[in-house]
Amino acid sequence: MNVAAINFDGLVGPTHHYGGLSAGNIASGQHRWEMSHPRQAALQGLAKMRYLAERGIPQAVLPPPPRPVFAVLRAAGFTGSEEEVVRDAWKEAPGLLSACYSASAMWTANAATVTPGCDSGDGRTHITPANLASMFHRSIEPPATGRVLRQIFGDERFFAHHDPLPPGRVFSDEGAANHTRFATESGVGVHLFVYGFEPFGPDPRLKFPARQSLEASRAIARLHGLPSERVIFAQQAPEAIEAGVFHNDVASVGNENLFLYHGKAFTDSSAVIWKLEETFRAAGGGHLVACEVPNDRVSLEEAVRTYLFNSQVLRLPGGGMLLLAPEECRQSDVVEKVIQEWIDDSENPIVEVAYVNLRESMRNGGGPACLRLRIVHSPEERKSLRGRVIWTPELDEELQTWVRRNYRQDLTPPDLADPALIEENRQAMAELGSILELELEADTSGRWEGGAK
Repeated sequence: MNVAAINFDGLVGPTHHYGGLSAGNIASGQHRWEMSHPRQAALQGLAKMRYLAERGIPQAVLPPPPRPVFAVLRAAGFTGSEEEVVRDAWKEAPGLLSACYSASAMWTANAATVTPGCDSGDGRTHITPANLASMFHRSIEPPATGRVLRQIFGDERFFAHHDPLPPGRVFSDEGAANHTRFATESGVGVHLFVYGFEPFGPDPRLKFPARQSLEASRAIARLHGLPSERVIFAQQAPEAIEAGVFHNDVASVGNENLFLYHGKAFTDSSAVIWKLEETFRAAGGGHLVACEVPNDRVSLEEAVRTYLFNSQVLRLPGGGMLLLAPEECRQSDVVEKVIQEWIDDSENPIVEVAYVNLRESMRNGGGPACLRLRIVHSPEERKSLRGRVIWTPELDEELQTWVRRNYRQDLTPPDLADPALIEENRQAMAELGSILELELEADTSGRWEGGAK
């Protein structure tokens, strides 16, 4: 099948800060209310995109949503001018103000679940924005996310858009962070959906919340027309969630015929791998390379600290696969040794590792794979994309200049109450819309309405 994968990375927003809003995300909690560096964070993200694009790996960008979301603050009872709203919110509800300024949409692995047309029932690429119901600061993202995705992927001949699943715990959906598509030799996709809990089953009562529900994963598979014989549902191990594996992409990563996973990622890892191998073989895929990392080699805690499994695995144009790993992996002797063993193994398609500095993102609990939404597409679908979002050297230069002109070097929590930050963000979004040739929201003061419009 004539399809290829393209990585849509989220641009880090101008209000990147450490609000500590994400329960179960160890790094997020550790750096709560520390000083952040938005300009550096955005430039680090652009450097990652640039490196992959220059290696011949297709790359694109997604814009951040406008911030702050005044509609939520006004719905919460804050009145007066915009300056008065942010001033009073900082005094009375700093956590709420932080949520409404959140730049977490930069982690586009959570933005949506995408099924390529070569796998779906009607031959179109299906896109469902995640409702992100488990965390309030992320649950306000879907309306803006849906609008941007419908703009870029707007040709109805090729793309089918679904509204986010109903809000609430039953359909709690965290997007592609809990979904992995494997590709057989014939190009047929095998889909692994990982869930944290069964809403109509026993409640494990964990210290940290299980975020993805089984019902949400099942609903996405149905909506996207996936054949049941090529879909596997697997449950995260409660022990992994308690250790900080808030999304499955913190404990496993897959690409084409390769699957890297921690031994404690699933409630029954051996059964998951057996089912995955059988499904892959039945779909005409040949041999699946499944590499387990036992807990006695790399502990769950070390896997979470280094984000080993939040690395990206990418097909190189010249053959073999590249592992794009956080710099933290190189600084861990045990993790670096495991990576080198993967490269030295002739059966493992990984032939090279590259380490990237994403320190600003990592301090908030997001590694290389968090920053991208991988979309498998045909040449015709790519030609139909709207907006200037495909990476080019010229676009990269413009975005770097835009970041340096509009982003603050440092941002501390009290800065969220600075009235100047409001206008800075509006100006940045207006400029970005012109650069990307997209209609981006600049007004965040309207009435709050959930769902994607």
